[in-house]
Amino acid sequence: MPRVFVQGAPVAEFPRYAPEAGRGAVRRITEVGEAVLHKPCRDVTEFGPDLAALIDDMFRTMYVAEGAGLAANQVGVDLRLFVYDCPDDDGNRHVGHIVNPVLESPLNGRRLLDEGEGCLSVPGAVMAVPRPNWALVRGRDRDGSPLEVEGTGYFARCLAHETDHTNGYIYLDRLTKREKKDALRQMGDRREEVYARRSAQEAALSA
Repeated sequence: MPRVFVQGAPVAEFPRYAPEAGRGAVRRITEVGEAVLHKPCRDVTEFGPDLAALIDDMFRTMYVAEGAGLAANQVGVDLRLFVYDCPDDDGNRHVGHIVNPVLESPLNGRRLLDEGEGCLSVPGAVMAVPRPNWALVRGRDRDGSPLEVEGTGYFARCLAHETDHTNGYIYLDRLTKREKKDALRQMGDRREEVYARRSAQEAALSA
């Protein structure tokens, strides 16, 4: 029976959308080429209501964009932080946020999964990106308490992808020149369709 893990701990039940989203506002998602996506973010040093409000906004923005994860620089904020609501390959659901994430993803003895990966900041493009099938991220929660989240399969991919964002990398940086060109062509072809879907989702969430 699939389970739900919030901040890495199992819970008995959980709503369709994280409660944070109900308090948040939708922010504009940055796109590939914008400077904030391409440089390492600053460590979060202040834990308080401003950080909590940012996390609320990020959850709502992520759901509107139908994403599995979202980093702060994807809403234009230069801080090491991401939120996620992501399944693993066993059907378990993982929901939470991680502040100042540090990724551990050893390759020895771990399979590399070469599977399709997309990004809300590269709307419409999906490319195969090799990632380890296991990841562990250490960081803090919104109150500054230590946090450790472990993932396998698709959720491990999400943890690695979002931590990359906080270090100033997007998944296109892991592709060859030709693959990157292909991804940007896909984005050009599908971008308007993605934005139309986001608008519809925002209206549905607000109804």
